[in-house]
Amino acid sequence: MDERETLTLWRPTGPEELALVEASGCTAWPPRLPEQPIFYPVLNEDYAIRIARDWNVAASGVGYVTRFEIDADFAARYPVRQAGGQTILELWVPAEELEEFNRHIVGRIEVVHEFR
Repeated sequence: MDERETLTLWRPTGPEELALVEASGCTAWPPRLPEQPIFYPVLNEDYAIRIARDWNVAASGVGYVTRFEIDADFAARYPVRQAGGQTILELWVPAEELEEFNRHIVGRIEVVHEFR
């Protein structure tokens, strides 16, 4: 049994990114595109819902909210950024560190909400 403390994170995503997550067996996030220097999962489910519902649906017709656990000691190396209001919190992971970040995911990435 895994005894590591974990941090729960959410990631709003569209269908293209979700397809790549599913191709990994729901265990890893895909590499960032050149214009995406930061991978930013969020620390608040409500914030993830707002992004998926309001932005992803408008951009691609569907938005998903995913949830996953990451080793809390490892996640502590990344700064929490406030991207707006008090509950709009993101973890900023440089794109070049995403492969290592993925190795510290505990369990699977799961879809918890879908909006159309």
